[in-house]
Amino acid sequence: MTTSLQKWRIPLRLIKSYDIVFSCSRRLLHEGPDTIEELLDRHIVKKEKHLDDEEEELLNRRRLTSTRREALGLYRDIIRATRFFMWPDSRGVLWRDVLRENARKEFEEARLETDPEIITRLLIGGHDAVQSAIDKLAEKQRQQIQKERGGGD
Repeated sequence: MTTSLQKWRIPLRLIKSYDIVFSCSRRLLHEGPDTIEELLDRHIVKKEKHLDDEEEELLNRRRLTSTRREALGLYRDIIRATRFFMWPDSRGVLWRDVLRENARKEFEEARLETDPEIITRLLIGGHDAVQSAIDKLAEKQRQQIQKERGGGD
């Protein structure tokens, strides 16, 4: 130990005082790897093992299953959110039905998409759109309530 620390030009008197004070508690405090190699093994990201075709296919199925689950969850969220849009548009069709029809059409168009990046973008965009529509609806309803309270006073 002294030789490795002398490489760094630490005075010998500091090394000896360090050893006396911390020799008992050093392993209790640290309990980590003994060598640099062990430290690097623990903290450096290793390259992925080369997967054979069967393992690769299984991994892709798992990814698709999770994105499929997320897509179905988004679709359910859209259907739930459309319940609040109960007024008719200019043609007399309920906005709820228009929104559901448009959502269905967009999901059908993206059904065969396999690029994970595009799928992720679509899911994030869909979640943002639903949240934004609900927020706008809530704000309009707050304004309507304030208008009614202000007019009723």
